[in-house]
Amino acid sequence: MDALMRALSDARDVFAWPWWLLALPLPLLARWWLPAARDGSAALKVPFGERLDAVAAVGGHGLRGRGPGWLMWAAWVLLCIAAARPQQLGDAVQPPQVGRDLMLALDLSGSMREPDMELGGQPVDRLTAAKAVLSDFLDRRVGDRVGLLVFGRRAYALAPLTLDRATVRDQLADSVVGLAGQETAIGDAIALAVKRLRTQPAEQRVLILLTDGVNTAGAIEPKKAAELASADQVRVHTIAFGGDGELSLFGIKLPMPGAGDDIDETTLRAVAKQTGGRFFRARDTAELAGIYAEIDRLEPIQRPGQAVRPRIERYAWPLAGAFALALLAFALQGRRRA
Repeated sequence: MDALMRALSDARDVFAWPWWLLALPLPLLARWWLPAARDGSAALKVPFGERLDAVAAVGGHGLRGRGPGWLMWAAWVLLCIAAARPQQLGDAVQPPQVGRDLMLALDLSGSMREPDMELGGQPVDRLTAAKAVLSDFLDRRVGDRVGLLVFGRRAYALAPLTLDRATVRDQLADSVVGLAGQETAIGDAIALAVKRLRTQPAEQRVLILLTDGVNTAGAIEPKKAAELASADQVRVHTIAFGGDGELSLFGIKLPMPGAGDDIDETTLRAVAKQTGGRFFRARDTAELAGIYAEIDRLEPIQRPGQAVRPRIERYAWPLAGAFALALLAFALQGRRRA
């Protein structure tokens, strides 16, 4: 009995249902034990009954190689093998990485069109620079469920929390200044992110908010929104983004009146501190890229689990072979009669 159990255990590595192999001797057992049918008392009548009788008549000689009976035996063996569901181990794959629920909040107010940033040696506006850095950040967040919301006069969710980072990237690329209004509703953006994150598992809720202004609109003040975030265990990392009022053009510093003056660093710093996050100040694209790299380290993605090898179903091969052999047996029998 122990040997049989070990054999079945080993068979499970090849067959999903190895007990079907026990059906292999059924035709022999039926021939030995069941009484022969009397003439005219057939239980089932079919138009091709004579051909079946002819094949069965030579079935006993099939094992010795005479007649098409051996084809029927081979077809039965293949049919039993197909019923046992043969499987093949595929190449090892890593299970999906388990990450965080991460919301990105991007300021689309009118000030984001200020051209005080550089990208690839060319002057660009703040939104273009932020998009480039955010896109690179998304590439590194494999395993995170990422959502995107934008805010101006109001806050809107463009992409829900999803593993499909390509969709988030597309929504990010389509965002334009003024899409949500010209003003800045920082508090509403934080409150909307908390609403989207509170139903997700705790300890993994993160909001990264980028703005270049002061809260000038919305129904909720940033400090009140920070209290909501703290109560729901949402960490808020805030990024104050904007130049110091100068633009480098061909190595020459040009003044940009008003640029960099209207960023409420005090409020952003307080929001981050109250929620357990970090406050960052980015004055150019390089600093912004470094900040997102730092956030990437602060919010690590859990390592993938043990590699697994998927099982590939192969029952179709013996099933097709059994069908082909059965057809060949009928064809040979018909040819012999002809």
